[in-house]
Amino acid sequence: MHKATSEVICTNYTNGKQHDFKLFKNSNIHLKKETVALTDTGYLGLKKIHDNTVMPKKKSKKHPLTFADKKRNKELSSQRVLNEHVIGMIKRFKIVADKYRNRRKRFSLRFNLIAGICNFELVK
Repeated sequence: MHKATSEVICTNYTNGKQHDFKLFKNSNIHLKKETVALTDTGYLGLKKIHDNTVMPKKKSKKHPLTFADKKRNKELSSQRVLNEHVIGMIKRFKIVADKYRNRRKRFSLRFNLIAGICNFELVK
């Protein structure tokens, strides 16, 4: 997603259920070193691949979050909420929210058309 315009830039999908990070690794998308990746905790291994990754800090029983950690997590989530809104907009079309029951061959075309419709709505 483009940060300034909230437009969908790149889409990827797979058959069935697959973890987000595994889908990212299999997509062969390479991030530039200067690109900042704002992710959720589902992409825990991304820091090993891309140094410029920002993700929230997790708490554990023995190490609760400090006030500064909570504040940083909140700032990060306020930046990431734009991504979540775009994902929600795409899910309103039910192509990724429900089981896809049409021809698999046309899924890519339909998904990219829906992303284009969402981009058109965001530009208005």
